[in-house]
Amino acid sequence: MLTILQKHFIIMIEMRDTMESLTLNVRVDANDKKSFEQFCNSVGMNVSTAVNMFIKAVLREQKLPFEVRSNNYDEIIYHKLKEAEEEMSITTKRYTKDEVLKSMDDILR
Repeated sequence: MLTILQKHFIIMIEMRDTMESLTLNVRVDANDKKSFEQFCNSVGMNVSTAVNMFIKAVLREQKLPFEVRSNNYDEIIYHKLKEAEEEMSITTKRYTKDEVLKSMDDILR
């Protein structure tokens, strides 16, 4: 069953398990859905099989099979470290361990 919702599709995927079969609804961009279906067909499976493989891999490994992070995070940390480096080069003040840890905690928030 497939329902069009604006530019997105709702994909009805039947999940089979030894106990019961459930339906999972996922909203996907129409172009992404078409490209994903083409990919799945090219490797000899359907979307339902691919999603089930993804779910099984996540459950088995207890993690996503790819890294999820913001590109901005590395950039923010880089700039903060550069600021700290510049400040250190123009001052003779030394910081205690607690001051450094508090400063790092403030940066990460």
